[in-house]
Amino acid sequence: MKSSLKSRLVLMFAVAAAATFALTGVALYGVLDRQLDRIQQDALRTTAHEVSYSLTRSGDPERWGRFKAKLDTLTPADGSLRFWVLSDDPAYEYGKGLADVDRLERHADGFGTITLPDRENELLTITVTVEAFQQRPRVRLIVGMDSAPYAHTLRYFLWAMAGLSLTAILLVGLLGFWVARLGLRPLNRLSAEARALRPSALSQRLSMAALPVELEDLATSFNGALARLEGAYNQLEDFNADVAHELRTPLTNLIGQTQVALSRPRGSGELREVLQSNLEELDRLRAMVNDMLFLARADQGEAATGRIHAVLADEVGKTVEFFEFLLDEAGMRVRIQGERDAVALIDTALFRRAVTNLLQNAIQYSSAGAEITVDIERRDGLLEVAVSNPGPPIAPEHLPHLFQRFYRVDAARGGDGVEHSHGLGLAIVKAVAAMHGGAVSAASGGGVTRVAFSVGTTAA
Repeated sequence: MKSSLKSRLVLMFAVAAAATFALTGVALYGVLDRQLDRIQQDALRTTAHEVSYSLTRSGDPERWGRFKAKLDTLTPADGSLRFWVLSDDPAYEYGKGLADVDRLERHADGFGTITLPDRENELLTITVTVEAFQQRPRVRLIVGMDSAPYAHTLRYFLWAMAGLSLTAILLVGLLGFWVARLGLRPLNRLSAEARALRPSALSQRLSMAALPVELEDLATSFNGALARLEGAYNQLEDFNADVAHELRTPLTNLIGQTQVALSRPRGSGELREVLQSNLEELDRLRAMVNDMLFLARADQGEAATGRIHAVLADEVGKTVEFFEFLLDEAGMRVRIQGERDAVALIDTALFRRAVTNLLQNAIQYSSAGAEITVDIERRDGLLEVAVSNPGPPIAPEHLPHLFQRFYRVDAARGGDGVEHSHGLGLAIVKAVAAMHGGAVSAASGGGVTRVAFSVGTTAA
């Protein structure tokens, strides 16, 4: 099950709070532990100093007796404070379990710990050596203090800290839920707007008003995708309409001619003429379908395969040879100029197809005896092949649309039987240029129309 962004934010808030409180609790626990140890040591040190002061002046049996009575008085009934005096002379010893006390662990500073059989918690001790005085020999004074109150304080602090941390984590989680809900409100609004989009309103866009900075890029990207989708949808609709329109004419011709041929008995010669006419229409349909399939593959990102390094002028010359009969019949000539030794990495079949389409248009719209020029030039790291022909000018408003599918400047142009007159020739030129990492351009003025496409010199 996928988690929501809100729950993930709340969980991250809770984890961050838990980590923060845990680190804070550990730090405070360590500070309190050290502080309690220092307080206990200070208390032991003060008590030992006061007792050792009295012990120092107890140099005879009478004063020693009064000192022991004082120790009895200072020892509380619960045994939380204990005193021991160890000496080589048994007469000057004091306390219970002296043998066990004599084996207690002591640190360099005199402090140590001891665990007695009658007590659950260990005692923190301090050992002070008192030099001999009068009849009393050199003795060791040991003061032991029960650590239970300090351990209880630490345990109480630990439980209190844990309870407060859990409560704080819960509050942070609830606060994080509210903050996440409030912070994600613009995103929820965007989601609602996106769900409201319909195919019937492709021009609709997400509102950019009052959006946080973090969501502006997302909304801008989404609106850009919607714009591209709208353009593709409109292009598809236009393409479908154009295909239906272009296919309708040859299909109508085929049906009409066939119906006329079947309306009464015909001789073999008449039927042959009908079949010949139908074959021309079918050939036109086949060319149109092949071109549309090629453009569909190009739209899907199909790359030019089988690319080789070739001299562009040589490839253009081979294409011109294909039109030699048509050029001689019209009294036209083609002149290739520019960088005649320029080499590019191209798919020669696709390259010749693009040049063929440009030459067909140039021949179709030029008058008899005209000269068509093919210029090969290097522009912006690309090699450009431009076909120029004298002829009727093209209005500037048409130039940006020349490479669109099925686009014609006017209905009177074309339709004279030249192959590829169905309006896909320049669209194919554009596709070939794109497959070679190039672009297309068109210009018309001064009685000359110039249409060009470019190819890359190396693989994309």
